[in-house]
Amino acid sequence: MKSNDEEYREIFLAEALENFEEINKVLTQLEKKPTDTAYINTLFRITHTMKGNATAMGFEGISSLTHVMEDLFGEVRNKKIELDSEIFAALFKAVDVLEALIGAIKTGQKVQFRGIQTKLKVIIERATTDTPSGVASEKEEDSDSLKPESSKDTNSKKKEKATSKDKKNNKPKQEEKESLKVIEEILDDAEAEEEEVDLPLSDSKIVVSDLVHVPVRKLDNLLNLVGELIIERDRILASYSTNAHSSEFSRLNRISSDLQYSVMDVRLVQVGFLFNKFHRVVRDAANLESKKVRLELSGVDTEIDRNILQIISDSLIHLIRNSVSHGIEPPEEREAHNKAEEGVISLSAFNDSDGVVIEIKDDGKGIDIEKVKKKAIENGLVTQELLSLMSMDEVLLMIFEPGFSTREQVSALSGRGVGMDVVKKATDSIGGNIKVTTQENEGTTIRLKLPASMAVKGTLLCMLEDQTYAIPLSYTEAVVSLYKKDLHKLSNGLVSTYLGKTISVVFLKDLFDLSNGKNLHKRILQSGFDHLHAEAQLHVVIVSHNGRIIGLVVDKLLQQKEIVEKPLFKPLDNIKILSGVTILGNGKVCPVLNIASINNMIFTATLANQKVY
Repeated sequence: MKSNDEEYREIFLAEALENFEEINKVLTQLEKKPTDTAYINTLFRITHTMKGNATAMGFEGISSLTHVMEDLFGEVRNKKIELDSEIFAALFKAVDVLEALIGAIKTGQKVQFRGIQTKLKVIIERATTDTPSGVASEKEEDSDSLKPESSKDTNSKKKEKATSKDKKNNKPKQEEKESLKVIEEILDDAEAEEEEVDLPLSDSKIVVSDLVHVPVRKLDNLLNLVGELIIERDRILASYSTNAHSSEFSRLNRISSDLQYSVMDVRLVQVGFLFNKFHRVVRDAANLESKKVRLELSGVDTEIDRNILQIISDSLIHLIRNSVSHGIEPPEEREAHNKAEEGVISLSAFNDSDGVVIEIKDDGKGIDIEKVKKKAIENGLVTQELLSLMSMDEVLLMIFEPGFSTREQVSALSGRGVGMDVVKKATDSIGGNIKVTTQENEGTTIRLKLPASMAVKGTLLCMLEDQTYAIPLSYTEAVVSLYKKDLHKLSNGLVSTYLGKTISVVFLKDLFDLSNGKNLHKRILQSGFDHLHAEAQLHVVIVSHNGRIIGLVVDKLLQQKEIVEKPLFKPLDNIKILSGVTILGNGKVCPVLNIASINNMIFTATLANQKVY
């Protein structure tokens, strides 16, 4: 795997070659129209960009040469230099040397560039010597003439004054001649050194970039084709699974898997691409709130699927603004709590197993838990009785409910109750999790657990009657066996204990009945339990979403499998408890369960005693 420095070098080379080709093209066009300001401005901009990039990467030769070229085009733009055949010849020579310098980054070849660099400096120097350098000395002598004369022989002074006047008239011409003489000597040295450059450039070839710009839609299409290939591979392997020569397909399995992960790797981008844009977001939000806030970034090299980064970009903006508005206190309030008047928001990313975690942390006042509870009751989200059954994590997750806000007055950044709802919907749509931790006067941390890629999803296959279903592993905590005596009725649902915690348990069949509205009654989630044999053993998949843990009872557990999930289209996209489908090796369609939606449904139906769907 390439290091970051190698990747940056490749990116620089690609951009440098593009800029070089653009300079060549525009300079050729400028030679035909030497007074075209558009061409001159374009060349000035490109050389300025190349200078900055080369300086940042530490390529001194490219930086020095493009700096002089930038100065020259700047003088042309300011009408101080008129382009002629001699200057164009020097510029084209400089472009050739620039090409050699770019190529030397890969080959390590030493390229002489001081000669042409000096020649360009001479051209600029000629333009700046139009104003005689003797003017300054004249001013100095004029100032000296204002000084009081001594009482000595005035006649001799008059003679000296007359002779000095003649000297002053001749001095600018003498200095200008000397200056031009020095320039000519420098130019001769430059031309002598320039001859050294001709040797390596005589065999110069057209250089093509090693990087290819590919539209994202083409990568998406390629990934879809690879997904189809994987499905066909699984079908073939399943067909020959009982064949004694099935080992012959191992190479097919390995190559197709390598191809799949290679395509997925192409779609990965560094989160720093998005993180670096938030400095301005923090600055603008802080100004609106009249606060002092600093953003700190870490883990910017962490890679994630481009599509996922695009989906959560708006969510991160809402979270950053929320931290500034709700979290960070005004400077006077921070000083009263012995804090620095400038608040700090930390945005970090790191890999965690098969996913990526993004954390937004502030050192503000924290979340007022009692205020959240009060607002939740006022908004009708929960009752006082239900709050006693909810954990701290569940209470904090109330801030992501639609229309929920603890701000009494609506401001430019907060108070409408829409920002955090957007975060929850975006995170659920890509199979992510949210966790909130807070401490009074110390700050709040919001953690987003996201999949590294949406192309492949690890799942647990299970059976319900004759249908196979897939449960995403990103939500799966464990698989346990329970008996009927381990389940207990509570309200209109079922509960059991898992690792010392009371969790809701639901039969997957009852869940489908609830979703379809079939035989809808208060105790529909206890239907499977009532028809269960007293000694029956249950296969329970423990899943969690945003801190809420439930147990799904299935008929049979099959295996873990990586799948390529396809979205549901109309009218099937209205089925809330399914997120998509895949095709198994046997050719059958396998629905993928939407754990986020199921979790919300169970939480609402069992705890709030409300009708859903």
